[in-house]
Amino acid sequence: MSVEKNNASNTKRGKFITFEGIDGAGKSSHIVGVAALLASRGLTVISTREPGGTPLGEKLRELLLHEIMHLETEALLMFAARREHLAQVIEPALARGDWVVCDRFSDATYAYQGGGRGLDKIKFAELEQWVHGHLQPDLTFLFDLPPAIAGERIAAQGRTLDRFEQEHADFHVRVRQAYLERAEQAPQRIIVINADQTLENIKNKIELTVITNCL
Repeated sequence: MSVEKNNASNTKRGKFITFEGIDGAGKSSHIVGVAALLASRGLTVISTREPGGTPLGEKLRELLLHEIMHLETEALLMFAARREHLAQVIEPALARGDWVVCDRFSDATYAYQGGGRGLDKIKFAELEQWVHGHLQPDLTFLFDLPPAIAGERIAAQGRTLDRFEQEHADFHVRVRQAYLERAEQAPQRIIVINADQTLENIKNKIELTVITNCL
């Protein structure tokens, strides 16, 4: 987790911006850009990620990314890490008037555990309501990319893959479909970004959206 601070006085509740998409969609570099944009406007920005964001969350992240487990165990650990993240980082920051920029949130659980793994939607909804029924992101960018292209990008990086990245192509197809389904359910919040275009075009659209909708 990184924090960019300034001396501005924050009197209003901060805003919560999340970035989503299948592995390899290219969202990570743009998270840094949005945090810098907000900081340049005199805002205090906390950049964080899920699963993770807290010492406990990071330990759970290692388990989730590398240990084989039952689907429902996986979903419960995702939400356990999220509850700690909310309690220790996200909710206090928003209350102070800070802005939170997060790499993944519950939309990822809907897509990966729901779409990819087949978690029952009712169970997902119950967990979501229990853990953060009072809070959703103010704005979410969904980086949409065909899984075949995303896979090529990951392969070109030449790094060790986590267990989600190692899944077969049909898993990533289901994840993408679930993400798009989630976007249809919340069109005012979730902005779908065509991730198969130049970085500059993506950067410009994201910055314009943030300025128009949040600043």
